[in-house]
Amino acid sequence: MPINRAYVGHEFAADEPYEVSRVKIREFAEAIGDRSPLRTDREAARRAGHSDVVAPPTFPMVFAGIGAANSPLFEADFGMDYSRVLHGEQDFDYSRPIVAGDVLTVTGRVADVRDAGDHELIRTELDIHDGDGQWVCRAVTVLMSTGTAG
Repeated sequence: MPINRAYVGHEFAADEPYEVSRVKIREFAEAIGDRSPLRTDREAARRAGHSDVVAPPTFPMVFAGIGAANSPLFEADFGMDYSRVLHGEQDFDYSRPIVAGDVLTVTGRVADVRDAGDHELIRTELDIHDGDGQWVCRAVTVLMSTGTAG
C-alpha cells in the first residue's frame, strides 16, 4: 500500500516541552561512546563558553519522539507498514548547542513523500525551540518504505 501523500505539509507538535538534564546528556553520551568532558563536566563546559554541559549533536533523537507522538506517520490511513521501513538519513542543523537546563518544544511536519524506484522516501522535519521561543535545531529524518511505490 503506498503512503498517503495527502499528508505532505501536515504539521504536528509535542504536547509538552522537554527539559534537558545533565543526567540524560551523560547517559546519551555514554551510550554513543562520546567521552568529551563537555558532556559530563560542567566546569569544562563553562570554560568552553557554555552555561552547562553540552549535549552531543545527535541528542535530539532522545526527545524527538515527543513530537512524533502526534505525527500522522502513526495513523492507519497514512499507510506506513513499519515492517517495511528502513531509516534512510538523519541530519541536524543547529543555531546553538543544546545544554543542560534547556526547556525545548518540538514542532514537526511531513515535508515530502517521493518515489525512489520501488520504494518511497518520507521526509519529516522537526523544529526545536527553547523556552524563549528561539530556534535551536532542525532534525530532518528520511525513512524508506520498501516496495510500496505506486
